Amino acid sequence: AHMVLLRFVVAAVVAAPFALRSAETRALFRSPVVLLAGALYGVAFMVQFEGLAHVSVTLAALLVGAMPALIAIAAKLLGEKVSRASWAGVAAATLGAALIAGKPDGAGSPLGVALSLGSLFIFLAWLTVLRRAPKAPNEMAIPAVTVIVAAVTVAPIAFLMHGPPKLDLSPVAWGGILGLGVLSTLVATAAWQFGSARVDSASAGVFINIEPLMGACVGVMLFGDHLTWALAAGGLMIIAGSFAVVLGERRSQSVCASAGPI
Repeated sequence: AHMVLLRFVVAAVVAAPFALRSAETRALFRSPVVLLAGALYGVAFMVQFEGLAHVSVTLAALLVGAMPALIAIAAKLLGEKVSRASWAGVAAATLGAALIAGKPDGAGSPLGVALSLGSLFIFLAWLTVLRRAPKAPNEMAIPAVTVIVAAVTVAPIAFLMHGPPKLDLSPVAWGGILGLGVLSTLVATAAWQFGSARVDSASAGVFINIEPLMGACVGVMLFGDHLTWALAAGGLMIIAGSFAVVLGERRSQSVCASAGPI
């Protein structure tokens, strides 16, 4: 919790000039939608990293692969058309997540799996709320306000859980926190919002699937995680199912485009 708090504080400090530069950007702090999005963003990170404390890097990364399937379900609930191939992919990804959750084989506890999956639903709520955000005066406005609101949201939670954070950290630790705050929080948030606004949800889902692949590889190669049959089979089902969702949506969109306006 302290690490999450410090990374968001760093991100908020760097984001402040972008969020406070004009009356239009400052007005976003009065938008209920933007405030809710920022709060959800901070809470999602808190829940995700509490879950990460109870599971391996590989398991956490593979569970992230269920996100495109969750996006497809949310799209259907919001009235968007979802193809049969996409629903088949959703089923495969869900079964894969259930396989991993039911038999983590020492890769984590049920609590860790539940928190990791729960964080995905909170991130999904963030993405849904973000679609309703007001038009921003520039590309950095909403990401900057988002991380500042997230920092304010995370602070009391971290203090209640563990008290004030220790600041007498080593230079290496501070270097890591600065990198997490600037690159992995502010820049990554801005890049995602900039890119996802210019492609469809299906295309964005392709890039979400890179994370479980890379995370699983890093967990096995650098953190000594064991690649058990449950993790391998469940992970492959999640990734294959997620790609089926993406390809199904792209094919559906291509057919609609070729048919022309109705």
